Amino acid sequence: MIDWGAFVLVFAASLIGACVVVAFYALGTRLLAVAGRALFVEPVEFTDAITVLTPEKAAKLQRKAEKAQRKNPLTAGQKRLALTAAYACFTGCALAVIYGLYLIIPYFHQ
Repeated sequence: MIDWGAFVLVFAASLIGACVVVAFYALGTRLLAVAGRALFVEPVEFTDAITVLTPEKAAKLQRKAEKAQRKNPLTAGQKRLALTAAYACFTGCALAVIYGLYLIIPYFHQ
């Protein structure tokens, strides 16, 4: 017979854990953008694949990211603080994932 109380508790814990990981990652990504670090990934050439981003569009996006970085109204100290907070958020995200693995894998409980 299923213990519904334990089931609900495990479900709630996993839902809260997933929300914590997503929140830390989203906040870290936002703080990286605030710090002036453009989240631009260069397009990769694949053989026999459809090119999603043309070189012209990639150059346009790169120029747009550089322009946004120049227009950032934050001081150097504020940018450094935002970057440090972003790295702290990513560290919190990684620690939440590691703690979840610790809880899942019974080998660590011996």
